[in-house]
Amino acid sequence: MDPRNATPWKAGRVSTNRASRTSAVLGDVSAVAVIVLLGVLPFPDQTFRALGWQLVPALLPAPALLLRRRAPLAVLGITLICNTVLAAAGVLGASTLMALAIAAYAVTDRLSRTTALIAVAATVVIVFTTNTLVLGGEPFDSRAMQFLAFIVVGAALGAAARSRREYTTMMSERVERAERSREDEARRRVAEERVSIARDLHDLVAHQISVISLNAGVASAAVETSPERAREALGTIRSASRAVLSDIGALLALLRSDDPGELRTLRPQSGLADRAALFDRFRTSGLSVRVTGDGELPALTPAADLAAHLVLLEGLTNAVKHGDGSRAAVEFAEPTGSLHITITNPASGETDDTRSGHGLRGLGERVAAAGGRVATARTAEAFRLHVELPTASREQR
Repeated sequence: MDPRNATPWKAGRVSTNRASRTSAVLGDVSAVAVIVLLGVLPFPDQTFRALGWQLVPALLPAPALLLRRRAPLAVLGITLICNTVLAAAGVLGASTLMALAIAAYAVTDRLSRTTALIAVAATVVIVFTTNTLVLGGEPFDSRAMQFLAFIVVGAALGAAARSRREYTTMMSERVERAERSREDEARRRVAEERVSIARDLHDLVAHQISVISLNAGVASAAVETSPERAREALGTIRSASRAVLSDIGALLALLRSDDPGELRTLRPQSGLADRAALFDRFRTSGLSVRVTGDGELPALTPAADLAAHLVLLEGLTNAVKHGDGSRAAVEFAEPTGSLHITITNPASGETDDTRSGHGLRGLGERVAAAGGRVATARTAEAFRLHVELPTASREQR
């Protein structure tokens, strides 16, 4: 994979892998060189000098260390055997003891902590015992203790490298998860925004389109018998068309704007206080609206008040679009702690699937967000929309 075509963390991972391979090669070369040098170096102290056949166990750990990443425990065992053989010959093998330190690093770096601890502890005990035999019963001779210290330090460095690698892996996974979460969150927000735009468009346009459709029918029927009524219907169509064009223009301006300060909602911020004007608009359009229980209605929360307005708008619009377009009945009721709104209109020949469109689905979501409930019922004669909304007093409790 070309790092230029990768995401930032993947490109970084490719670079890290290349650096790790280079470091591994240099480490192998250095380890082999150090072991061979210590194996053949003519130490002044005869205790550290391997001669003749002793060079075989002294140098054997060098090629074995090349396999320490794949089989660290086996390499540690081979090196420990070589060191024991030299100790039996009376030699304190500097090469094997240094190889043990490198193998201990690989064990703690590659294997589980429990396995590594047991293996390193056993190695230290065996080396301590063999060194004591070589030095004639002097277990704490400084020459022997320094090599034991090398083994312990090598094991500690391996454990530190393991911890650092695990931490780096964990942080890389966190970065990837965070990136995926950001992408998922972006997709979720886009989906929510699409739904919001669809709701805004429906709230703004559906009613006016219904008014246009209804008045177009009125104008068509009255153009010969009642020209004055036809002119009134055409005037209503013109007014509604202008309103639709204005609303759509505002929505397009919002979608094209890059200025966060211009972001605003296009939902009609109306409430039950505007219900009389809403009823009059539908009556003007030719829909007979009969209202009962429309007295002093209880106070609603802002969200419930807006939802109630949208209930009236959606219910009456559906009466025009999906009913026979002649009449609708709106009933308000006030059980304790709630406001019930019921809208009934004569049924048309449409199926339930036709009536269960995006408008009612979006209305149900809005009412649910305000803490209310929506129910619909259809018979052969009528379609009924029933909504229950909490009052402000119930919300305060």
